[in-house]
This record gives sequence, structure tokens and C-alpha cells, in this order.
Amino acid sequence: MTVDIISQFVTEVMDGKLAPSLKSEPIPESNDEAVKVIVGKQFDEIVKDETKDVFVKYYAPWCGHCKKLVEPWKELATNMAKYPNLVFGKFDATANEAEGVEVRGYPTLIFYPKDNKAGVSYDGERDVESFTAWLLENAPTVVGHDDAVKDDL
Repeated sequence: MTVDIISQFVTEVMDGKLAPSLKSEPIPESNDEAVKVIVGKQFDEIVKDETKDVFVKYYAPWCGHCKKLVEPWKELATNMAKYPNLVFGKFDATANEAEGVEVRGYPTLIFYPKDNKAGVSYDGERDVESFTAWLLENAPTVVGHDDAVKDDL
């Protein structure tokens, strides 16, 4: 370690030339379930896709509240599968990281509409009916197509 090496490192970090080293599980070989597995290495590819609305559940495998949400999340994704540009994902935040994502509690639900990839936190009730009603009002790929969804409720 020399002053020059440390100075160069600090300069590159400050100039945004060095990307952080983020942890990631391997990319799944198959990802064709209703709820997509999102890992750190694929976060930008899936979540930041500007042609899709993406609703992500950040979870910890040991979290009781997260376990309770598994079936409603899967049911919601299955019910909304008629909207191909609406993606439901799960992101194990204990094994993966994504730049700009800071999870402070589990589960954390963030909706990334196609026109706002900064994301919108979901703080409503955590049941299929509440999720569906919220998406009918907030998901650009669903808004205006609520008749088919109401029939499913």
C-alpha cells in the first residue's frame, strides 16, 4: 500500500469509475414460475426493464412474515399472469445485493413501474385483494384493464 495507490483508489471511487462488489446467488437455470427469482447479477436486467412493471418482494428465508407472504404472493402472480408486462419477483436480500437498494426490514415490497424505475414502496395490506386493488390503480400495464381482474376476485 502506498499513498499513490490509495489516492488513485479514492479518486476512482469518488469519480464513480469503480463499481461496488455486490453479492449475488447464481442466475437460475430455469425461471418460469409465476414469481420470478431475482438475483443480484440479474437485478438490472429484470427490475430495470423499462417495458415492464415489476413488483419485488425483498425477503429473508428465516423471516416468519416473509414465509406467511409466500402463498399470497404466488397467488397474486398467478392471478395477474394475463398481464405479460407485469412481473412479480422475489429477491433474497440476505444472499443478494443490488446497487441503490437498501432493505431495512423483511419483507420489503417495492413496485418498479415501467415509467419510474426508482421504485415505489408498497405499505398497504398484505393480501391478494389489497395487492390487486393497488395494482389496478398504480401499474401502468394494468390500469384500464380492471374488468378482467375484478371478475377473478
